[in-house]
Amino acid sequence: MERNGASAPARRPPMPGKATVLAMGKAFPSQLIPQECLVEGYFRDTKCQDMAIKEKLERLCKTTTVKTRYTVMSKEVLEKYPELATEGSPTIRQRLEIANPAVVEMAMEASLACIQEWGRPVGDITHIVYVSSSEIRLPGGDLYLASQLGLRSDVGRIMLYFLGCYGGVTGLRVAKDIAENNPGSRVLLTTSETTILGYRPPNEARPYDLVGAALFGDGAAAVIVGADPVPGKERPFMELNYAVQQFLPGTQNVIDGRLSEEGINFKLGRDLPAKIEDNIEEFCRKLMEKAGLVLEFNDLFWAVHPGGPAILNRLESTLKLRSEKLECSRRALMDYGNVSSNTIFYVMEYMREELKRTKQGGGDEEEEEEEEEWGLALAFGPGITFEGILIRSL
Repeated sequence: MERNGASAPARRPPMPGKATVLAMGKAFPSQLIPQECLVEGYFRDTKCQDMAIKEKLERLCKTTTVKTRYTVMSKEVLEKYPELATEGSPTIRQRLEIANPAVVEMAMEASLACIQEWGRPVGDITHIVYVSSSEIRLPGGDLYLASQLGLRSDVGRIMLYFLGCYGGVTGLRVAKDIAENNPGSRVLLTTSETTILGYRPPNEARPYDLVGAALFGDGAAAVIVGADPVPGKERPFMELNYAVQQFLPGTQNVIDGRLSEEGINFKLGRDLPAKIEDNIEEFCRKLMEKAGLVLEFNDLFWAVHPGGPAILNRLESTLKLRSEKLECSRRALMDYGNVSSNTIFYVMEYMREELKRTKQGGGDEEEEEEEEEWGLALAFGPGITFEGILIRSL
């Protein structure tokens, strides 16, 4: 389990009644895979001997910019469930036997790290929002997590399933609404994901499987959200000012995921980056208008879900952002891969570090960064759905 350092005291007071992020935590499975080792291991484990597919995956691994990832899948898992590496095997039961407890275990570790940083008793948590596209069961992981954490039996639980990459920002929007409409509430938002449901041997008929193998990773994240922080006891570092969700009509097939007896199958349209590029500027301006902001895009800080390098490149080019504006997103992609709903929180953690250094630093460069009071948290996923939150650095 990895733990984050506590935030420095807030330099800006939060607006009364507005939700703030009070603490963060993250966790990962024990299996760490350097990108340069992925192809040989994947082809060995799946006993694939197709050199053309192998060369294609090697090229993809280089273009993703990912350096390391964590995975639940391991040698021990494949020894227990060798059928996972066999083409056409009906293995949904086995996959869920692995995934269901794994995502709760990671969510538990991330939540404990977050609660420790928060510094208040676990009994003060009034609501839990649980986000995952990696488990299927009744009751869901929200109940197992609440029980294992020792939360009150009357804790308000919300479960958000199968939202994909935008699920973390959706969770923030839901937690924000709860915090602002229930005075004194404290919301634990947890996201947890594993690629076990989609693991299968490479097949030229499923080209997106190779993209998934080159790009996606496993992990969990947690944040505590609440309004009107208690002075001396809580240290807010970001305010969730306004939130907007929007889908693009007629694009529901661009990202297509379907469950079958063999797990989950994805198809990804080649026009995804272009669809995001065509609509992102209007979406961002809509968020800024919510607070009456009249700023240039380079006057903001940016926490963008790194779905892949092509999306980040298109966004940077379309909005004419300076290269450093998406540095936190690129670092998260490099260090963890695309971890679906979790990834936005890894980006936000890096952003918190950058903002903290700005507060403690000096010189012209830091003085310029000091002006960045406002930022945008963005994620994109099936629908095509845009999720965005106007955030304010405290």
